[in-house]
Amino acid sequence: MSQQDILNLAKEGDAQAIAFLIGQALQSFGVTAKASRESDSLHLLLEGEHLPAKEACIRVAVKGLQRLQPNNVSSLTIYGRQIGRQLPAWTQRVELKQPLTSESASASASAISAALQKIEKNPNVGSTATQTIEKSPPKPATIETPKPTSQPQPQPQPQPQPQPQPQPQSQPQSQPQPQPQSQPQSQPQPQPQPQKPELVASKPHKSWLSIGTLSLILVPISALVLGSQLYKSSSTVANNPQTAKPAVQQVRAAQPSPRESTPSPAPTTRPLPAPKSPSQAAQKPVNLPVTVSIKAVGDIIPGTNFPYNKLPEKKELLFESVKPYLKGADILFGNFESTMTDYPYSSKGGGGGMLFAFRTPPSYAKILKEAGFNILNIANNHSYDFNEQGFNDTIKNIDSNGMKSVGKKGQIVYKNVKGVNFAFIGFSNYGEVHNSLLELKAGSEIVKKAKEKADIVVISVHAGAEGTGALNVRNKTEFFYGENRGNMVLFSRTMIDAGADLILGHGPHVTRALELYKGKLIAYSLGNFMGYRTLSTAGELGQSLILDVKMNPKGDFVSGKIIPVELDGRGLPSVDEDFRSVGLIRSLTKSDFPNTGLKIDDKGLILKTSK
Repeated sequence: MSQQDILNLAKEGDAQAIAFLIGQALQSFGVTAKASRESDSLHLLLEGEHLPAKEACIRVAVKGLQRLQPNNVSSLTIYGRQIGRQLPAWTQRVELKQPLTSESASASASAISAALQKIEKNPNVGSTATQTIEKSPPKPATIETPKPTSQPQPQPQPQPQPQPQPQPQSQPQSQPQPQPQSQPQSQPQPQPQPQKPELVASKPHKSWLSIGTLSLILVPISALVLGSQLYKSSSTVANNPQTAKPAVQQVRAAQPSPRESTPSPAPTTRPLPAPKSPSQAAQKPVNLPVTVSIKAVGDIIPGTNFPYNKLPEKKELLFESVKPYLKGADILFGNFESTMTDYPYSSKGGGGGMLFAFRTPPSYAKILKEAGFNILNIANNHSYDFNEQGFNDTIKNIDSNGMKSVGKKGQIVYKNVKGVNFAFIGFSNYGEVHNSLLELKAGSEIVKKAKEKADIVVISVHAGAEGTGALNVRNKTEFFYGENRGNMVLFSRTMIDAGADLILGHGPHVTRALELYKGKLIAYSLGNFMGYRTLSTAGELGQSLILDVKMNPKGDFVSGKIIPVELDGRGLPSVDEDFRSVGLIRSLTKSDFPNTGLKIDDKGLILKTSK
């Protein structure tokens, strides 16, 4: 990724890019930064072995965000916390685009604790911001939440400073994301910070840290740490955070004091130029985003009640461990590998042997919606487990709960995001009821039809042999128990040649390699994502991912990341802190597509390599 790409991503509000830059500026203080975005509200957690100095750290964060000026951020809440504590010792809110209210808003300890869980676990939160912090998804029922404690620390005194400007959005780095490790010049006493066993990212390449690109941001940050006050607090934090509820202070971006006779000097550093609009934007609104994002997961079976009951006691807990990581993208996609019906008659008789029939109650649609899914593929080998009635019921139950199903033969599903029009098409090897991946000409025609209305065409395809013997991708037809499962390489490239922009494969029940073909990303298999008491999770079958893809409005791949997931013995997903699926996918990509033009680092960051 080029230096300008990183800055463009940061200007657009990409958490990974913003956290990359802010993390550099705070490194010399022994402070790490994590963040979470809720609509136009940004939550930023600053954490260190010693309690982060409030005034200095806030100025660093604010000034860095000033230089970036990402879109659509109207408020910022900053939390300062010592490592090992549950609640912050101080909390500060800055209103950027709204009038200052006369009251300071306070939040309960439980609300702040919930917000911090979001920040630590969820880099991308997409709900409406309010004056009080919204509750984050609770932790899995098997994990006890420690009682919040905090320790009082001396607070630095505020110092006068010039006015600030609106601030950016950043996202937490609890997901595997790259964190920078450079040290800007600053005056406050640095605090060494030992490495904490958590999901942290590796150092970026030096090409990311070019002085020519980043000096406009990092130099002003460090220079203003001691000599400026970028906000005026409307209330003070309780002196004893162990006994007092942390106060959420509301402030606005600093304005010139009415007692000043002359205005504050304007920053001398020139703002970075806005990124150029994509060429396609000539026929689109002028405010098209720099990037749009999709998160995608593989096979989902939340449980079945056929031929006997294999449903969880509390279905609300199915996604709890991964729900924060599913949020934050413009679109969340998954392959629904079951039916959603009460229809009693299976097309596979009573099941047994190699005949697996899955039936999930219609009430589970709400659980999928609450997890954040927008698009669910139903073009797979289980969509007709309960005949046409079950297939139609599945479509009805998905669509009536605010999501969109994709997979009927001849169907194109459209969705507009930020002025960019997406089209989704589902394929499988069952051409009687789905679009057939075996019919390349017909597939190309429907892609071309979708491209007439859409800027980005996304292909969902259920294909390939199954199991740990099917990890590798070959440019040849694959068979499974005598069934023709198609040539995934030929199909994917042909669809891109016809106008498709992203290929999301699933079906093998294991993860497979990634390929960059003509600037478009192909994920050959996303593996298992959830198979409650239905899918084997042994070995590579239990190694999965959340694929996070960023594209420009023309559908060209910009960057991505692999969020590693592991499935437990019940088939429930959680984030894998050992990054095993990252290593697996990186190895498969190197072996199957050695010249593909992608580089995957050991923490899951996916970048284009220079030509």
